[in-house]
Amino acid sequence: MIQLEVWGNYACFSRPELKVERMSYDVPTPSAARGIIEAVFFHPGLRWHVDKIYVLNDIQFTNLRRNELKSKLSADTVCKVMHGNRRMLYIDASQQIAQRAATVLQDVHYVIEAHFEMTDRAAPSDNPGKFQDIIRRRMERGQCYHTPYLGCREFPAYFRKWPGGPIPTIHETRELGLMLYDLDYSDLSDIKPMFFRAKLNNGVIDTADCEVLR
Repeated sequence: MIQLEVWGNYACFSRPELKVERMSYDVPTPSAARGIIEAVFFHPGLRWHVDKIYVLNDIQFTNLRRNELKSKLSADTVCKVMHGNRRMLYIDASQQIAQRAATVLQDVHYVIEAHFEMTDRAAPSDNPGKFQDIIRRRMERGQCYHTPYLGCREFPAYFRKWPGGPIPTIHETRELGLMLYDLDYSDLSDIKPMFFRAKLNNGVIDTADCEVLR
């Protein structure tokens, strides 16, 4: 089990039901928290599970305007070009850029508690003790494979190993409604979202024993 302290100036854990204008959930989704941990240490021989998310700062929203692309390069277009279609295989940012509003979180601070389990892709020399030592060293040294981010890549996350002791969470308890839990990649031709009923209990979100809705 690890406890990773994470903080940043802004965060946007986008609600999937809003397509154009981005609006953040009140707290990180379990999949976003897992992504932050995997930025610090990822290995095919293990799978991370987020158990709890501790909220240390009051939940504050602010509005920003951000430049985004209106379109993306589709796999269908790439396949057509590979088969001889003479389309242009690029996106002209100057033509496709658009300014959109976003409701994001401000001055965020969390502690992510998680554990891992071994997978069948682990090498014979891999073991839980080895992985636990590696992740502990990487957290203490501030090492990562890529800069972890808080929902969007333009919102980088600072991190360190939680030094231990009681975690000073906010004193807030309320229902947060349905929240994205993760994506089910068991069938790559039909990737499905999974949701859970999130609850903030004295500043803590418990995702270990929640009911996942598909």
